Amino acid sequence: MSHRNPLLFSSAALLFFLAWFGGLVDGEVSNDFSNCLVFFYNKTPPTGISEGHKHICQLYKNRYRFATLYHGQNRSPLFSAYILSLADGKRPEAKWMYEPQLASSTASREMKLFSDTVDQNVIESQAVLQDYRGSSFSKGHLNPSSHQSTKEDREATFTLTNIVPQQVGSNCGPWCKLENEVLERFKAFCKGPMYVITGVMPYESETHWINNRVSVPEYMWSAYCCPSYVSNLPEDMEPFFPTYAAVGRNDPSSGQEIVPVNAKAKPLVGGYDVRQMPLETLEGILAKRLKASVRLFDGNCKK
Repeated sequence: MSHRNPLLFSSAALLFFLAWFGGLVDGEVSNDFSNCLVFFYNKTPPTGISEGHKHICQLYKNRYRFATLYHGQNRSPLFSAYILSLADGKRPEAKWMYEPQLASSTASREMKLFSDTVDQNVIESQAVLQDYRGSSFSKGHLNPSSHQSTKEDREATFTLTNIVPQQVGSNCGPWCKLENEVLERFKAFCKGPMYVITGVMPYESETHWINNRVSVPEYMWSAYCCPSYVSNLPEDMEPFFPTYAAVGRNDPSSGQEIVPVNAKAKPLVGGYDVRQMPLETLEGILAKRLKASVRLFDGNCKK
């Protein structure tokens, strides 16, 4: 990664990262985001989430669409970073894709559609559609298609390297509501680009799996940076700019220290609550969980 955390990792943090991230791969899947820094505020990727990972500059139809930090051993993304834009059409048909260079560094740089027969190297290197069949989990977008403008940008979000196992009650409930709220804030108050990073937190004690292959996150998290916004913000909107963040539950049985449960919530969404919070609060939660100092946006999104 081109911008590394200036703090030294503790031995415990190092062990955590060695356990949680796979090795590096040459090519478009690389050891930094140098080809797609545009998706990060001030072209600066997050610090503190940066050891032993696979960086994917998500290439589709000869254009970079967003950036993903990928956990090879757990066959799951840790975060996706993108620039939010208004959709100019309907949600495209889900045509699922994979990342060839996770399977072979000499393969195509562009994401490819799954075929009826999947190469064994692809199966070993990343999640495949079969992993989700028969599970109780939906395919949860980190970069949602609703936050992308063109048809091609939206299609590119349907790669399994941008997908995590997400409970339906979260994906179609409070988390979907959060995505819509962020979109509305962008439409109403942002004067320039909004940079978004959405990721996951693993379980602390032991890894949870679907199909004994793909790790299930305990929590989803997201943060945005809108450095240029209207000067006459309504008073109730002032806390939400230039940055704000959120954490959502992906497990109804998790404790309430990070996200309290709303006892009045409807049964289908109860336990999948989302807690919105200042950026610094999210970074503190991630720092505690990852045992490393975390900074998501350069200069905390201040010009």
